[in-house]
Amino acid sequence: MGIHPKIGVTGLPRSGKSAVMEKVVQMLTDERKDEMRARGDDVSEAKILGGIRCEPVIEDGERVGFKCINFQNGEEEVMAHKNIDSRLRVLGYGIDPGAIERIAVPAIEEAMQDYEMIVIDEIGKFSVESEAFVEVVRRAMKVDKPTLVTLHKKSRHPLLQDIRRRDDARILEVTPVNRALLPYKIHKLIRETY
Repeated sequence: MGIHPKIGVTGLPRSGKSAVMEKVVQMLTDERKDEMRARGDDVSEAKILGGIRCEPVIEDGERVGFKCINFQNGEEEVMAHKNIDSRLRVLGYGIDPGAIERIAVPAIEEAMQDYEMIVIDEIGKFSVESEAFVEVVRRAMKVDKPTLVTLHKKSRHPLLQDIRRRDDARILEVTPVNRALLPYKIHKLIRETY
């Protein structure tokens, strides 16, 4: 285990996990770029954080699926959708493990090698249907870099259980009471070793 924190953000569905993560990512990126500019470094070449984020797919005002997006290059694919015909179905969504493997796995591998910080949003019911995703996340958790992940609150998948049990992990739950302040707490925890 290294010196850099592994921060897990959890909470009920639609509690604001991804919003908290996005705020932390923005704060860390802006701060790091300011530090680089102060030194006279070229921020266009900065490799501050890498990994993935997930967003809902909205059609006619209704949530019909989820897509994963590579932080580094913006590539995205739908990983779960009501219209995906798949033997893998979770909460009424068909799962496309291939989309997860084409977008998430290479993004996380690149973050482990080339970026200062690893971000994985979200380790949850859809993404753990890909064995390649589970394996790359296990490897990412062993890398001594600041790591920020969002975790599905109720999943009992072994990967999530292992992350929750790590000695170097801090798992923080998003609630309506702490949602606004939680990004600042996480930022402070990461900056203590970053």
